[in-house]
Amino acid sequence: MPKPYVAPAFLTELLHARSPSGAEFEAQVVFDRHVGPAAATYAKDAMGNRIATLNPTGDPVLMLAGHMDELGLIITYVNKDGFIYFDTIGGHDRSIISGRRVVIRTAAGPVKGVTGKRAIHLMDDEDRKKVPKIHEIWIDIGARTKKEALARVRIGDTVTYDSEFELLQGSVGTARAFDNKVGAYIVGETLIRLAAAKKPPAARVVAVATAQEEIGTRGATTAAYAVNPHLALAVDVGHATDHPDCDQRRFCETKLGGGPIICRGPNINPWVYDRLIRTAEKLRLPHQLDADPRPTGTDARALQMGRGGVATGLVSVPLRYMHTPSEVVDLEDVEACVRLFVAFTQSLEPGDYGHW
Repeated sequence: MPKPYVAPAFLTELLHARSPSGAEFEAQVVFDRHVGPAAATYAKDAMGNRIATLNPTGDPVLMLAGHMDELGLIITYVNKDGFIYFDTIGGHDRSIISGRRVVIRTAAGPVKGVTGKRAIHLMDDEDRKKVPKIHEIWIDIGARTKKEALARVRIGDTVTYDSEFELLQGSVGTARAFDNKVGAYIVGETLIRLAAAKKPPAARVVAVATAQEEIGTRGATTAAYAVNPHLALAVDVGHATDHPDCDQRRFCETKLGGGPIICRGPNINPWVYDRLIRTAEKLRLPHQLDADPRPTGTDARALQMGRGGVATGLVSVPLRYMHTPSEVVDLEDVEACVRLFVAFTQSLEPGDYGHW
């Protein structure tokens, strides 16, 4: 009988950390603990990014970016009966917000709640066809008055779904925020393994856990300016299209367990793309291809435009059910991404700047 799959502790801790955009505190602590000791220098900035550097005098300068923020909600109003109203942080599907258990992060500690709306029994036929608007959904923490609720929570407190990581079968797991805790893990784990390697890389390697990607790649924008890299690799999650109701004529052909998805298109530097493909082939690493005709919805869009321009690549982890409370990933794809990033970095030589 095969041994049960064991997820890496670093990744597991990141998945349990609650870190909506602009409130990445818990994920920062995990990244600090695991990556900081392996880095030659380690810094934080005003955006909340975490910036770990290996081989500070190396050439070229390679920046690895994976965002550590996730979707969330933010408290905006409490009514007289103690029901809490909110706005969304990041891109939510409104049809799945209701009826969820949630956790509110407060100065005094976590507060549990439930998202509520009018029950189906109390709706007419037309109401049942509608997706509720955000202001028609509330959070119930069991309070009876506004004063009682505000004694426990404050305006501006952030909220996440109360859905934790667990393995479904083998290396396939589900979590609230694989998007993009896997990316933060991959860049941090890459630096850790490079630091432990017998031969240091020629490149200066800067692994950045970026903040606020879900609301506009904001952390990557400032980090790219500060690091000023020659090359950059962004890692995020990508859509696995191997499930029902997904037209591959529109969304490419990618699958869970098929290996890293390597992107090609205007957002991607051709030299970096070719090097990623050659590296994957040399490793005999299963990999998949994706084509995007415009700036991608990832940190890669910010990295490419940093300062005078950065030779940028994008690698994605296949994921089902993106931006839901139960995203699904094969952790073997995550491990394959780490291996690809390590080997890509080790292949670089001085003067490899991605100019074409």
